[in-house]
Amino acid sequence: MPHPETTPQEPHLPAGSRGVYSISVAAELAGISVQTLRLYEQHGLLTPARSPGGTRRYSGDDLAVLQRITALADEGVNLSAIARILELEDTNTDLRAHNDRLEEDNQRLRGGN
Repeated sequence: MPHPETTPQEPHLPAGSRGVYSISVAAELAGISVQTLRLYEQHGLLTPARSPGGTRRYSGDDLAVLQRITALADEGVNLSAIARILELEDTNTDLRAHNDRLEEDNQRLRGGN
């Protein structure tokens, strides 16, 4: 059973898209330095939310992206290639979702066969 603090479905945890983590906390959770996290942001690999005062606020979704970035960087992939990989993965996810909707529409139009 997953640890309650890491289960995204728990009602006491913020929504995955809600920016709540400071840069130092996000860096610690990702196992990287604050400077590395800023570098990733400079390269457009992620864009955290900002508080009204301009402070970076990272979300659970941002942490998931950081985990993917870190895994690719650990494999020796350069930052430009990581940006392209993330873009292609997002496009693939969108296309799969669109395809699923089309398949559902097709089934519905065929009478559920």
